[in-house]
This record gives sequence, structure tokens and C-alpha cells, in this order.
Amino acid sequence: MTKASDLVVQCLENEGVEYVFGVPGEENLDFLDSLSRSETIRLILTRHEQAAGFMAATYGRHTGKAGVCLSTLGPGATNLVTAAAYAQLGGMPMVMLTGQKPIKKSKQGRFQILDVVDMMGPITKFTHQFASADNIPWRMREAFRLAEEEKPGAVHLELPEDVARETTDSRPVPASLKRRPIAEAKAISAAVRRLEQARSPILVIGGGANRTQTSRMLSRFVQKTGIPFVTTQLGKGVIDERSPHFVGCAALSAGDFVHRALESADVIVNIGHDVIEKPPFFMKPGGAEVIHVNFRSAEVDPVYFPQLEVVGDIANALWQITEEITPSTTWDFGMMHRARDAGAENVAHDAVDMRYPVYPQHLVGIVREVMPSDGIIALDNGVYKLWFARNYRAHEPNTVLLDNALASMGAGLPSAMASRLVYPERKIMAICGDGGFMMNSQELETAVRLGMQLVVLILNDNAYGMIRWKQADMGFKDFGLSYGNPDFVAYARAYGAHGHRVSDTGELPALLRHCLEAPGVHVIDCPVDYSENDRILNRELKQKAAAL
Repeated sequence: MTKASDLVVQCLENEGVEYVFGVPGEENLDFLDSLSRSETIRLILTRHEQAAGFMAATYGRHTGKAGVCLSTLGPGATNLVTAAAYAQLGGMPMVMLTGQKPIKKSKQGRFQILDVVDMMGPITKFTHQFASADNIPWRMREAFRLAEEEKPGAVHLELPEDVARETTDSRPVPASLKRRPIAEAKAISAAVRRLEQARSPILVIGGGANRTQTSRMLSRFVQKTGIPFVTTQLGKGVIDERSPHFVGCAALSAGDFVHRALESADVIVNIGHDVIEKPPFFMKPGGAEVIHVNFRSAEVDPVYFPQLEVVGDIANALWQITEEITPSTTWDFGMMHRARDAGAENVAHDAVDMRYPVYPQHLVGIVREVMPSDGIIALDNGVYKLWFARNYRAHEPNTVLLDNALASMGAGLPSAMASRLVYPERKIMAICGDGGFMMNSQELETAVRLGMQLVVLILNDNAYGMIRWKQADMGFKDFGLSYGNPDFVAYARAYGAHGHRVSDTGELPALLRHCLEAPGVHVIDCPVDYSENDRILNRELKQKAAAL
């Protein structure tokens, strides 16, 4: 007979789990004791459950395997809600394991008790309370299967104290051999014919295409056909953006150079599209036809109603299309290439501005210069995310981690930490606004305790800069969005990290290189100048793009 909490750990080992991120409580102590005897799973003790969830989700994004996070009942579980939504909307496989009071005999009335299973229902793919030790293996296997199958997302399991102490003769359930369905041949042929007959086709690469095999097959397709491509924010890096066929990233909602390229297309191939992500274009009756290529059929709404759907494994569908298609000699990519060149010229022009506080466009250029091709930048959420999405060219998949689904603040530092665990040999940099950094800054202690080599670049404007930019765009007065910050250098050192402050723009490249190479956690306080965001992003770009 096996104790239930031991069985849960055996099931996690059976699923290949490497880490459990979290903050245990007294309701988890049986599980924690069982976990202490695992030879393959490492507990990553964090300082807040939200950060544990962000780390688990990012682990899932990198590996395709469900990351696991742990919390107690009540306030611990509610602290996982934002991370659950982050994983669910962003398509990141994650399993949350929460504790609960005994369900068969009350010992404290309703103290701390919430219906966590019901609470997690709307923001997960699956949520379940273990009511018997005998059923643990089947529910665990189902939870991991659902978390990892397309579209990946969050699942939740609740382990009550009394169930954790039960005994059972159940054993872990091995994973089955599974292959994803492939697209139907007639759909492939229809897509090929429509592309060959198109006047000006273009590709849009979304977050669902951010898979290893898909990246390779997409690159082959683009090389064979020469069809230009744009990316969404979550699609950055699927194809090397140094490609001459890369037009740009649809970071803004409208009015950028990439939108002019999309407007010139008569056929748009939308690969890995998800309506959860901010749309790179809006469909309208009589406009460009759309070919939807994805693991799942399209979710139709007023701005997205594709005329042709290729449903099945994306990588296989792209391989079939590549094999069958004959590139047309009459395709016209003139406007797309003009948009590409104008966008690249715009980025290059603004990147040389050496003002202090640091100009965001210049900052992006310096970060790209110092980061190797496989280096990972983990962005928190703020207006700088738009600058990095537009101006930073990703060379490999999942080297630009940003969230354009839930778009939660506070994820940058935990995401960088999870990346460090997955890729101990790579250069990793968290890039956070001062607002987002402070939402999970306590995880500096976790990073220092774990002996991580990590760079945390804080873009300091003493305000919630994204909302301030929107406030200006809407014609409102500057009000209610500014605050004061701690001394970030002293703050970092208080945790045992290394603190640095940028006092001159010219010193930034050398400082970043030093911090990327030196051991330990390095926090850089970098003042930024967002004063021209409104002029550039809301007016100048739209005027220049319209003039093409």
C-alpha cells in the first residue's frame, strides 16, 4: 500500500516533472514530506505564489511539458489565479496543485476555505478535487494530458489533507503513445491553389506556430516561396527575423508599416492564430481572403472569419503545402518590400539617439547588440514591450518572452528565472518597467538563493508608463500615474544581488556585457525617456506609413 501523497509524487515523476515551484502551507505538509524523498524533482521555493505560477508557465512554454506549481488553500490558491490566466490565455502548459482542509471531517469550520475548484473553473482547461487516493493516478494523467495538448493551458488539482494521508494500491498511469491528426489532403490542395492564384500573398505568424517543428517547416516554406511574413508579438522568432522576407512585428494595433503591407495583400495565410492575442489585422467583407492554418478550427468573430481552413498539425500542414506548391512568377511583393525597408530605416534612424535618460529605441538596439542569438530576454508588461516587439529582431524561437494574451505585469523576473533553470548555458535578461518589477521584486531573494546568473534591467520612469501614454493619446491630462521608487541599487544589494545604475547612455553597452558575463544576480537601474512615445507611436509612425 502506498500513501496518497507519495503516489502524487510518483505520478509527477512518471510525467517527467523536474521542478515544483511554490509556497507550501500546512495543508501541503504530507505532500512536502513525500517530495523531499524524490530523487528527480526539485522544489523551487518562491516568495509569492504568483511568481511560482509564472515560473511554471514559462517552463511549460520553453519545454512543451507542463510546469508544476504548488500552493496551500485559500490565500495561497487565490494568489495563483493571475498565473493561471497567464498560462491559459498564453497557451503555456501548467499544472497547479493546491492544498485543502480535510473534506471528510472538519477541524476548523470554514476557516480559509474557498471553493477553489469552482474558482479555477473559468480560467483553466480542467479542475478537480481528489476525493479518494484510489483515483489519483487517472486524474493526474488526465491533467497532464489536457495541459499539454493543443491548445496548451492551465489545469488545477486540489489535494485535501485527509486524502493526502490515505493509503492505496493504485499506481501511476503511463502516458499513451499519441500523434496529432494531420490536415486533410483536400484542404492542403485548396490552400495551395489559392496561394498560387494570389496576386500578393503574405504570411502572419502567431503564437500557435511557436513550436520546434513548425519553425523548421515554416523556414523551408518561406525559403522556397519567398512569400513575405509578419509576426504577432507571440510569434516573434518562429522564423529568424534577419530574413529578407521579414516585414515586421504587428506590435501596434494599426497604422504601422506592417499594416500597410497587410493592406496590400489579397491572400493572408494566418498560421497559429489565436483570437486571444491582439489582432494583427481585422477582416472585413470584401477584403483579403484568409487561409487559417492551425491545430484547431478558427474561432469566428466579427473581425475574423477565414474563408479556408487547414486544420491539423501545423508543421505537417506546412510540409505538405511546401511540397505541393509551385511559386508564382506573377506574385507582387512591391508594397510589402517597401513597408519592410521603411520599417527597418525607421528603426535604424531612431536607434542612434544617445540622449539621457535613455531613449527606448536606442536601448532596444543596444540590448540586441549585446545579446547572442540564443540569448533570452524576458519582458514584463509596459510601453517598452511595444518598442522591443517592433525593433528587436529575434533570431530563434522563444528568445523573446513577452505576454500579449493576458499581458500581466509582474511576469518578467519570474520568467527569466524559469528560463535560467531550463537553459543554464544561455544568456538571460529580464527587462522590466519599474512598476512591473516591484510587483514580484521579492523573487530577487529566490534568484540569489538559487545561485542564478541573471541580469535584471529595470526601465525607470517613476510611473505606469503604458497607461500614461494611453492617457496622453486620449487627450486627458497627466494625472494619477506617477510614483516614487526605492533606490534600486541599494534594494538589490539588500538581497545579496549586485546593483548598478546607468548615469550616462554611453556606458550602457559595456555595463550590459559585464553583467551578462559576471556571476550572480545583477540589477541595473536604467532611467528611460518616454516623453516622445505619444508623438512617435500615435502620430509620426501613422503619417510615415500612410505615405508609402
